[in-house]
Amino acid sequence: MMDPCGEHFTIVAGAARAAVSEVGAGLRYFAVGDTLYTEPVPDGARPPRGSGALLAPWPNRVKGGRWTWEGRTQQLALTEPAAGNAIHGLLRQSFWVPSDQTDAAVTLTATVPPQNGWPEPVTVAVTYRVGDDGLTVETTATNEGSGPIPFGLGFHPYLRIGDTPTDDCTLTLGARAALPLTDQLPSGPLEPLGSREFRLRDTELDSAFGDCEPEDGLVRHRLTASDGSGVELWADPAFGWVQVFTPHDMPGRGARGGDPQPGRGVAVEPMTCPPDALNSGTDLVHLAPGESWTGRWGITPR
Repeated sequence: MMDPCGEHFTIVAGAARAAVSEVGAGLRYFAVGDTLYTEPVPDGARPPRGSGALLAPWPNRVKGGRWTWEGRTQQLALTEPAAGNAIHGLLRQSFWVPSDQTDAAVTLTATVPPQNGWPEPVTVAVTYRVGDDGLTVETTATNEGSGPIPFGLGFHPYLRIGDTPTDDCTLTLGARAALPLTDQLPSGPLEPLGSREFRLRDTELDSAFGDCEPEDGLVRHRLTASDGSGVELWADPAFGWVQVFTPHDMPGRGARGGDPQPGRGVAVEPMTCPPDALNSGTDLVHLAPGESWTGRWGITPR
């Protein structure tokens, strides 16, 4: 029987290792030695809560699946049917083709074809690489069509620090503002954050943040345990937005962190644009025919 995520591509460099799924080109896990730094996708299962997903050609939601481009109304399939929205792009269920693989890196490629709600083809190539500095993910989008097209990119990793319970961690964001949401869609302008630190034991989040401030040239979000150990998600300045989600039903995250029962996770989702950007136009990349755009992010143990 076929795994719902298709083939698994494992990459290794020294003690660092990761795996990537053929379906959706999502990150299955990233670990160094025996320590997991992202939530693993269970074998034989679909990624829980979008774990590790690549979100293109837009991240997050499009209100009602409807947007306008070049004067024409576009209607996407409502892939979040309960809320009546289109969510997280068009490639999560696609088979991606491995175009290059070494021991330490794998590149997968897929094309968004023209379809209802999406007028031009866009090819997306993503390379996952592990090394002494952790995990690096580089994505290139190319407009293969005859007209211009907008583009947005996001990823959906859940961070962890080995078996440390999520509630025993503090999340420090590189963002300086929160985006008010109603039903997970923007409902007002950015509001300055009083603090960038969130003690997760005291905080429930399904929230969007923006105005990410680069530090040494990169946007940096950090998850830290009480003993000072931690993990950093870094990204190019183009990833000026981040969604944070703290569900209580992640597999294998029970009260003791490594408990096999479901428990709390924390998704830290770097995004190049905010929710409903196809309607607002905020921070969309505009690709002319034949034009490409590249962005990078990664995960580094601290």
